[in-house]
Amino acid sequence: MTKTLTKKLANKDHAAVVTYIMGGDGGLDNLEEQLLFLEKSGVSAIEIGIPFSDPVADGPVIQLAGLRALKERVSLEAILTKLATSKVQIPLIIMSYINPIFHLGIPKFIEMVQKTPVKGLIIPDLPYEHRTLITPELKGTDIALIPLVSLTSPKERLEEIANQAEGFIYAVTVNGTTGVRNEFNTHIDTHLAYLKSISLVPVLAGFGVSSIEHVEKFARVCDGVIIGSKVVQMLHDGETRELGTFLQNAAEVQIEN
Repeated sequence: MTKTLTKKLANKDHAAVVTYIMGGDGGLDNLEEQLLFLEKSGVSAIEIGIPFSDPVADGPVIQLAGLRALKERVSLEAILTKLATSKVQIPLIIMSYINPIFHLGIPKFIEMVQKTPVKGLIIPDLPYEHRTLITPELKGTDIALIPLVSLTSPKERLEEIANQAEGFIYAVTVNGTTGVRNEFNTHIDTHLAYLKSISLVPVLAGFGVSSIEHVEKFARVCDGVIIGSKVVQMLHDGETRELGTFLQNAAEVQIEN
């Protein structure tokens, strides 16, 4: 079946904008307020990061957000319990390293997720070859296990992933960790356009996206963007008005491909 997340992001007119926040940054009691604010700002979906002590893909901004959340004793289970009462209408996505999921227990994790608005899972340190640790539990659900692909993945691997992908393909735009950037690889447009040509689900560009110019750039070759560090930093700095305006403008960028 076509997942709800795929349907929500497959907009033929405007770029899909997915934002990332760290669950519990600013306190778990503020999570629902943050989600409703982002929804009102016009984003298509929201990733919720799970704080973890050893994040391998996170840049400095998100690492610090995770440390703040850990100091508040925020856990995966606590976040899922909170999300079970969320009034958010757009799809949510859990982005967690595999260790917190193992600690909670995969069956319990999926059971709890199904009681929330979460429609997608991103597990950065779960190799594609080991996705079967999770996928049997997702069978028959409306929850997609979203694959990440890198700039260095060979075409054969890209094609294999594209043929099996659900939800969307998370196209990592840099070789490195998350964080605001001014420049991208000169071959990024060709890479994204190729992914778009072979994928049956939307392709979203993430890592380093931090300006309307970036959104416009990627809207020419794929279906949308994921914006993380910029959102996390602006929420932490209390720049909600500026962030809301930025996201509203990003959500109005038209798809050109």
